[in-house]
Amino acid sequence: MNDRELIAHIARSAGSKAGYKQLVRELGLGGGRERRLLREQLGKITSRGELTQLVRDMWSIPKSLSAGGTRDNLIAGRLDLHRDGYGFVRPNARQSVGQSDDVFVPPDEINGAMQGDQVLVELAPPRGDGRRLGRIARVLERRNATIVGTFHYAKGRTQGNYVVPFDERMTQPILIPHGDEVAPAAEIATPHRVIGEEARKAPHHDSLEGLIVDVEVTAWPTPTRPPVGRVVEVLGHPDDFGVDVEMMIRKHQLPRVFPAGVLAEARRVAHLDRAEVDRRRDFRGLPIVTIDGETARDFDDAVLVEERRDGGYELQVHIADVAEYVRPGMDLDLEARLRGTSVYFPDRAIPMLPQELSSDICSLRPEEDRLVLSCLMQLDAQGNIESYEICEGVIASAARMTYTKVHMILEGDEEMRAQYPELTGDFELMQKLAMLMNRRREERGSIDFDLPEPVIQFDENGQMRGVTRAERTWANRLIEEFMLAANECVATWLEDLGVPSLYRIHEKPDPRRVVQFEELATSFGYTLGLGTLPVKRIQTRGDRRDAQRSGKKARTHEVPEDIAVTPKMYQRLAKRIEGKPEERIVSYLMLRSLRQARYAENNEGHFALAAPTYTHFTSPIRRYPDLIVHRITKALLRADIRGRGAVAKGRMDSPWTHPHEGFAGLTLSRRKPAAAGSYAGEAPIPEAELAQIADETSQTERRAAEAERELVEWKKVRFMQDRVGEEFEGLVLNPTKYGMFVELTDLFVEGLVPIDTLRDDRYTFRENTHEIVGERSGRKFRAGDRVHVILDRILAQERRLQFSIAEEGIPLTGKGKRKPPKKAKKPRRDEPRSNPSKVRNRSGRGKRR
Repeated sequence: MNDRELIAHIARSAGSKAGYKQLVRELGLGGGRERRLLREQLGKITSRGELTQLVRDMWSIPKSLSAGGTRDNLIAGRLDLHRDGYGFVRPNARQSVGQSDDVFVPPDEINGAMQGDQVLVELAPPRGDGRRLGRIARVLERRNATIVGTFHYAKGRTQGNYVVPFDERMTQPILIPHGDEVAPAAEIATPHRVIGEEARKAPHHDSLEGLIVDVEVTAWPTPTRPPVGRVVEVLGHPDDFGVDVEMMIRKHQLPRVFPAGVLAEARRVAHLDRAEVDRRRDFRGLPIVTIDGETARDFDDAVLVEERRDGGYELQVHIADVAEYVRPGMDLDLEARLRGTSVYFPDRAIPMLPQELSSDICSLRPEEDRLVLSCLMQLDAQGNIESYEICEGVIASAARMTYTKVHMILEGDEEMRAQYPELTGDFELMQKLAMLMNRRREERGSIDFDLPEPVIQFDENGQMRGVTRAERTWANRLIEEFMLAANECVATWLEDLGVPSLYRIHEKPDPRRVVQFEELATSFGYTLGLGTLPVKRIQTRGDRRDAQRSGKKARTHEVPEDIAVTPKMYQRLAKRIEGKPEERIVSYLMLRSLRQARYAENNEGHFALAAPTYTHFTSPIRRYPDLIVHRITKALLRADIRGRGAVAKGRMDSPWTHPHEGFAGLTLSRRKPAAAGSYAGEAPIPEAELAQIADETSQTERRAAEAERELVEWKKVRFMQDRVGEEFEGLVLNPTKYGMFVELTDLFVEGLVPIDTLRDDRYTFRENTHEIVGERSGRKFRAGDRVHVILDRILAQERRLQFSIAEEGIPLTGKGKRKPPKKAKKPRRDEPRSNPSKVRNRSGRGKRR
């Protein structure tokens, strides 16, 4: 039963409401799996606001919202808390509350909700700046069945011990009643529980002091009572090898163990069907190669470029045909949908699919026959796509190449060229075509934020030894260009057919955020070139009431309306700041002004790529939306729908047009597809189901990205904990009213210099110029300044580093020359450290897994 049918079934029930047991009985559901899926389905429909959860096991159809009612002014969304107690509710993708994408909730209106919960928020009248206020009316779905944190034994307390959550946004400790410190051994001894060595050796619960534990919440918090829980898993000491990854997995509720049924199903389907191989177009024998990172194990894309006689090019992109093995309704499919995406940590990965598929039968390993979905593109001599063909094929990759090897070949390394003499010319042709395609994208306004990404380096024992910037060469970029082209061609084909599908959309920036960025950019001497900003003037009810009482004129607020911003504006600014000291901070601010890309069943275009139509097709091993697009593609091809299409001139140009300078509005040019609605058959996947998948996968993608980013920040902080008191070269990234963020030059590590630690003067932050200035000396700190800092403190719980400016060698803005760095004296082994609490605990470390 799909979502629409389930909602209709509840609507037909008495009072338009139904209980869980009632639904199980009326729908004739059998075992635990079907009932679990029903609960998940109800929760997802509720999170979209299409059902209301009355009590724990009762759902109803929401009443129509009346314009005049206050209790009916409700909206569902995800709660994001701040460590200071307040929070923001991010409305679910299909709801809108006006100009702002979030609703501010004061600390006294949280009403027992926790970080990440799906909540129903009651909206209050908007503030003068347009931001909406609200209170949590009800928790719809709890997202933290377990919480990871640090165990503390509370001597003398009658209520028991407590756990401080690792997530600093959860400000309340979790009470652990006496006797619930360690779960029974029988409960722990399952494939889903891994008990740390420290816990095995601990005879009493007081020896768990300071260890990382996972806690099951047994009683949710209320406005007057903290949450209560019991320890179900002991991970070990924070410094134990691998504990940091386990913490992130549990904090973000990442599925980490494949059920036995899923593994058995993977083993059963992981074989090559020779009859299927014979049925497909044969690309074996061609010099098709995969190009991936050094440590990659799943190769889901392979490429080939050939020159045509007329001076044009043929680009072949072959993608692993995962949909041939993972069919709808299989346990494999349900597990892949639950995970949504693979998660990549510095030293391990949590795959979306079991190893039998991801690293074996679906991986395009060299010289092994593999099933693929292929996109064959014809391009002219200038790199414009003229036509494309999508088909089912079979390949045998000629070589497994890495970015490093290809880069060395392109840079002229004789030894590497001698190792691959037959492929050297192919890679040079790939680079030539990729550069042409990149130029075409730039011409239409595609934005390329070349922000550095951190790479964690490990020694031979698996211990972290440093952080460096990821190198992005033409070996990386040519694959990026080819994958972008394949994604656009497939999306264009599906849209032209009029078939419901998934799209990767990136909406136009919110006007309020554009205005905020423009104000900040002006302080650096830059602008997007927006011209006069259109605004509307509003008066709030409170302003009018205050005016009536005082007899004065009511205050008027200016709120930005729709702004004529285009991708080319961002692109031009990105080029102007390239190589400048302030490049990092202005690029970061630009990125913040944009919306997050997401999946949707309706095409809205991709702003950052300046693409009218875009989808994700090229990574089905790692991303569930790509697998869905493969299913739709295969269903159409097997229904004898032609996979060919011609690209008319301008078809792939930017949909965001700016007709002439000074234009006050933006034209979103939605070009009519060449063969709109030409497919008359039944949709392979109903649009309602696609909408649900789009919401789910957008959420799982953000969950994975947050876990990956947070682990890198955690590792950076732990890496620096033995370096308190040392001096470093740094670059000021972002001055703020409470201090300046500094990035260490050689370590790619960031930290804060609090403004109150600048002792030689009284410093204030000037918002209009975006700089910190000393009142007497006039000393200035701006983004891009080189400074010399000392690491003062490690704030491990907040995952932050705190620095202070070294008094020797402070470079004044535009003046002075830094003195040579003064190295801190390191203690001998027999000397005590100045801060013994910062000494790293090295016990329990093992080798790399």
